[in-house]
Amino acid sequence: MTSRSKMAVALGALVLVALGGVAAFYSGQGGAGNSTCSAATTKLAQLRPLVKGEVAGIQVPQRSAPVPDLAFNGPDGKPTSLSAMRGRTVLVNLWATWCPPCLLEMPALAKLQKTLGGPDFEVVTVNIDTRNLDKPKEWLAKKDVVGLSYYADPEAKVFQDLRAAKKAEGMPVSLLVDPQGCELATLQGPAEWAGPDALALIRTALGR
Repeated sequence: MTSRSKMAVALGALVLVALGGVAAFYSGQGGAGNSTCSAATTKLAQLRPLVKGEVAGIQVPQRSAPVPDLAFNGPDGKPTSLSAMRGRTVLVNLWATWCPPCLLEMPALAKLQKTLGGPDFEVVTVNIDTRNLDKPKEWLAKKDVVGLSYYADPEAKVFQDLRAAKKAEGMPVSLLVDPQGCELATLQGPAEWAGPDALALIRTALGR
């Protein structure tokens, strides 16, 4: 084989590798080759008309993709993660006592959990205070915010992970995640989660 032929073969191999990499990238972004979030993507069309009123700020993606496997501590203080909640729809909300808008929506989140919470749905509020770690529980007790299981990440890494995934700009931030761990909607900022607009959207996500 001549040197020119060898070079042509090498270039052809590089092109094939590059094309394979592009295909893998788009497959991982929820393309036709990835069926993990196909059910969630179908659900998005039902949710879009419900983004109005008190939940008008919610963003519904054009195509659903897996949410990062966020890691935090469970109610027992032991490490858990979003993947441990597979099999049910969850509304993940990040909050902190130094965030006034976060505190304003906590009673509504507790009411949402009371209204719709069950085997197929949970409001997962993750506190990211990094100092005075008793303060969040004390605040919840003082304001009589009950019914929410206490999740926390005292290193606030969960927020950094969402920001790296371009799913968080500030606080609070909430993500509606389907039973397969796929994104249904994201909200930057607070909402009236116990209001009729939010309830209609969540119920539709649950197929109720």
